[in-house]
Amino acid sequence: MSDYLNTTTTDWYKQRVIGVLVCVLTAFAVLTIRLFYLQIIEGEELRRLSESNSIRLQDIDPPRGLIFDRTNTLIVDNRPSFDLGIIVKDAKPVEETIEKLSQYTGIPAAAMMDKIKTSNKLPAFKPILLKSDIGRNALAAIETHKFDLPGVVVNIQPLRHYIFKQSASHLLGYLGEINPTELAREAFVDYKAGDLIGKFGVEKTYEPFLRGRRGGRQVEVNATGQVVRVLKTVEGHPGKNLYLTIDHRIQQKAEELLEGQAGAVAAIDPNSGAVLALASSPSFDQNIFVGGLARDDWNMLLTNPYHPMENKSIQGEYPPGSTYKIVTAIAGLEEGVLDETTTVHCPGQYRFGDRIFRCWKKGGHGKVDLIQAIEQSCDVYFYQAGQNVGVDRLAWYAKACGLGSPAGINLSHEAKGLIPTAAWKKRRFGIDWQRGETLSIAIGQGYNLTTPLQMAVLTGAVANGGRRYKPIIMNKIQTADGEMVVENKSEMIGQLPVSAKTLDLVRIGLRQVVAGEKGTARGSRVEGIDISGKTGTSQVVGRKKNSDEEEEERADHLKAHAWFVAYAPSNNPQIAVAVIVEHGEHGSSAAAPIAREVIKTYLLDQKSIKEQVG
Repeated sequence: MSDYLNTTTTDWYKQRVIGVLVCVLTAFAVLTIRLFYLQIIEGEELRRLSESNSIRLQDIDPPRGLIFDRTNTLIVDNRPSFDLGIIVKDAKPVEETIEKLSQYTGIPAAAMMDKIKTSNKLPAFKPILLKSDIGRNALAAIETHKFDLPGVVVNIQPLRHYIFKQSASHLLGYLGEINPTELAREAFVDYKAGDLIGKFGVEKTYEPFLRGRRGGRQVEVNATGQVVRVLKTVEGHPGKNLYLTIDHRIQQKAEELLEGQAGAVAAIDPNSGAVLALASSPSFDQNIFVGGLARDDWNMLLTNPYHPMENKSIQGEYPPGSTYKIVTAIAGLEEGVLDETTTVHCPGQYRFGDRIFRCWKKGGHGKVDLIQAIEQSCDVYFYQAGQNVGVDRLAWYAKACGLGSPAGINLSHEAKGLIPTAAWKKRRFGIDWQRGETLSIAIGQGYNLTTPLQMAVLTGAVANGGRRYKPIIMNKIQTADGEMVVENKSEMIGQLPVSAKTLDLVRIGLRQVVAGEKGTARGSRVEGIDISGKTGTSQVVGRKKNSDEEEEERADHLKAHAWFVAYAPSNNPQIAVAVIVEHGEHGSSAAAPIAREVIKTYLLDQKSIKEQVG
C-alpha cells in the first residue's frame, strides 16, 4: 500500500513538472515568435518609429473668399504662399539652426530670433512663423539643406492677391496680422496668433463671411520635425465669395482720370444707391501689406502729404463750394423767399455792412433769375437768397438733404462733415453768429464741410425725384458652390424736403449748367448724352477782406479745390457722380471733365450690354 502511494505521488509531481515545462516552453516560444516578428518582420518600421517620432496636429488655413465686381469680374483672389516656420522643440540648438537658415535664405538672423522671442508663449511643438511668402528661391535653398535645419518647416498657405494693383484699394482694403488686442475680443475667438484678418475696407467689413473655417491634419513627424506621413485630414471650408456693386471698368476709368492729382470720385446708381465707383487718389498697392509691411514703409505712407491712406471719397471733408447752391435754392424756394420769377442784378459784388462779397465773375452777371443763377453759378444771387433764409433754416434743409451726417455706407471711419448753426458756433467758439457769415455759408464756404459720397447721394436724390438711398457696396454673398447666402436690397433712408415744383426748377437749372450757352460746365457736353450738374470751387483759405487777390497768385497748396456733381441722362438718370480735385481751382476745368468721362464710359457700356442682350 505504501509503495502504491509513493508511486502515485511521484507520477503526480512528474505531471506537474511537465506541465510547468510546457507552459515555460510555450511562453518562450511565443516570446521568440513575437521578437522575430518585431525585429525581423516589423523591424524597419519600428526602427523608424523609435527615432523620437511623435503625432502632431497641424492647422489647414482655408482659402479666403473671392471678391468680384457687379459684372462678375474677379478682382481679388488667392495665390500660394510659402511660409517659413520653426518648431523650437525640434530645432535645438536653436541659435545654430537660425544662423544656418539665415545663411541659406538671406533672411536676417536677428529678425528671426526676435520672432521666436516674441512667441515664447506658444507650445514648443507649435511652429512659429518666421517669415511669410519667402519665395521659390528661398524654398529651394531650404529643401536642399533640410537635413541641416532641424525643426524648420515650410507650409503652403493661400495668400491674398489683389489682381489690379492700387485699384479700388481704399474700397477693398487689405489684410494684416491679428494683434493681441483683437485676439482678446469675442469676435475673434476662433483665431490664433499669426492669422491674417481684414484691417480696412470691405476686407474688414465682411471678414466673418470671407474668412472661412479652418481645417486640420494629424501627422507623424520624426526627430527633426520632418513630416513622415499624414494620418488623418479634416478639410477646411473656403470663405464665401463677395460680389460688389462697383463696376471695375468705371472704377479704373475714375482712377485713371485722377492720376497725378489728389482727389476723389464717388459714383452711384441714383435709383438704388448702389455704388458704381469709389476712387481716392493717390492710392496704394494692397499687396504690400499681405506679407507684412516694414515700419519705415508704413511711416512713409502715413507722412505722405497727399495722404494716400485716406479714403477721400468718404473721409475727405471739404467745403462744398457752389455745389451747395442746390441746397440754398431748395431752401429759398421752400421758404418762399424766392421763386422762378425772382431776379437779382449782379454787378460782380455785393455789399453787406462794411464788407464787400465778390462774385466769381468780376464784371458780374447782370440781371439773372433762379435758372440763370444756377446755370451761371451767380454768387450775388445766392448771397441774397441765403441772407433771406438765414443760417439755421439753411442748416435744417442741408441736414434734411443728408449733409452733416454719415451717408451710411458699410465702411468704417466714414466722416460726417459739418453743417453749422448759430448754436453750434456759440458752443464751439463761445461767440455769436455774425449775419455776414450766412452769405459765405449760402455759397458753400465758411464752416461747411461735406464728403464726395454725401454730395453724390444728394445729387442722386435730386436726379431720381427726391428719394435718398443708403449707399450700398455689397451686391450679394455666395458660397464657393454658388449657394446664395446674402442678397442686398436698396434701402431708402429719407426724402428731400422739396415739392415737385421746387425739384423741377432746380433740375432745369442743373441741366442748363451743361446744356446752356452760359453754363459753367458747357465744355463737358457729350454728344447723345444729356448731362445735368453743378460746378463748384471751394476756398482753402479765405480771401482777405475786400481783397482783389487772384487764385493764380496763390501757392499751389493754397489754391481752391475743384468740385463737380452731375447725373445723367437728365430725364432718365442712371448714374450720379461727385468729383473733387484738391487744389484744382475750377470745377469746370478740373472736375467736370472727369465726371463727363466717367458718365460717358458707364452709359456707353450699359448701352453696349443692352444691345448684346437684345
